[in-house]
Amino acid sequence: MIFENRFRGQVAIVTGGGSGIGLGIGKRIAQEGGTVILADINERALAKTQGALGDLPGPVATLRTDVSSEAEARRLIRFAEEQFGRLDVVVNCAGIVGVTATNIDEYDLASFCKVLDTNLIGSFLITKYALRAMLPRGYGRILLLASISGKEGNPGMAGYSVSKAGVIGLVKAIGKEVAHTKITVNGLAPALVDTPLLSDASDEALAYMTNRIPMGRLGTVEETAAIACWIVSGEASFNTGAVFDLSGGRATY
Repeated sequence: MIFENRFRGQVAIVTGGGSGIGLGIGKRIAQEGGTVILADINERALAKTQGALGDLPGPVATLRTDVSSEAEARRLIRFAEEQFGRLDVVVNCAGIVGVTATNIDEYDLASFCKVLDTNLIGSFLITKYALRAMLPRGYGRILLLASISGKEGNPGMAGYSVSKAGVIGLVKAIGKEVAHTKITVNGLAPALVDTPLLSDASDEALAYMTNRIPMGRLGTVEETAAIACWIVSGEASFNTGAVFDLSGGRATY
């Protein structure tokens, strides 16, 4: 169900917005009246997205961004302020799976660091600069995409599991830092969601994760967008430092 005008007058940044969960969330915010900036490292995906979203009620802009770069993270936040005069919502979906089906004794350090740079350092940078824009105005919603892997760990995926555990820690720490403001910082920890990101995972890893979901199916982008948009709406005013589950029954805490 689309809630008409829920984000009317608001400006939102969604990273990882060229496809998958990020695109789904960005599209729904725009459908509900928000101005959306979709950021992604994949320029081709952004160009394709821009052409497909022209009939939405809310304006949609795109900006090629590598969230692991401090300069580019800062530029993205500045872009929102300069082009639209404000920033109300940030949803950080940018992420990579990295190496799968590889035990730690064979896990290459460079590969490990690459996953942490995108998933964890990117979350840190986007949060840091988003808060600099939001704090003077006294309002904001920040949502960081974590994962059930960050809670439970997935074997053969040390980089991904560690990076998402770090995102969860970031949410809890920064949520408390700004709890006295009207800015909330929350996380969302999905189990397996049917997105193009799965193409990077091995069949072994996919089978392991799917078999652990009691509902016996993958989550959908639409389901993810629905809960994400509530978390970053004005309705979710008493939730901060929280990590919401979207796991089909897999989560145990």
